[in-house]
Amino acid sequence: MNDDSKPQPDKYTVLLYSDDLAVRDRIRLAIGVRPAADLAVEFVDASTWEECRILLDTFEVDLMVLDGEAAPAGGLGIARQTKDEYADPPPTCVVIARAADRWLAAFAQVDATLVHPLDPVTTGQTIAAMLRGRRNGVIPLGTMGKLG
Repeated sequence: MNDDSKPQPDKYTVLLYSDDLAVRDRIRLAIGVRPAADLAVEFVDASTWEECRILLDTFEVDLMVLDGEAAPAGGLGIARQTKDEYADPPPTCVVIARAADRWLAAFAQVDATLVHPLDPVTTGQTIAAMLRGRRNGVIPLGTMGKLG
């Protein structure tokens, strides 16, 4: 029996950045394609800052999830540069290795942090909350765009 009355989940594009494919795969697995019943995610991947820039210019990216340990461009630097260079940047979540690095994330105007190793429940809840915030018009930190 097909239930057409069931609401379809809202779809969002999430940019995953890491220079390491295995790290991107672990982040993708922790988020999943359905971080919540009302949300569906498609991923676009970047392994360099230049690829991030191209994806930001090409797609409507709803959320960036960045590897804070990537090299040569770390996720915190890319988060800050995105906030500085784009008038309406997407919200950003950076995966960091140490909880003590949250002060660096605050300086980079990161909207949320997750700590390695990723807990799928916490990751899903964090990403779902950020995407719902995006849907409801929450303005990301560091936005130079219009407020109203």
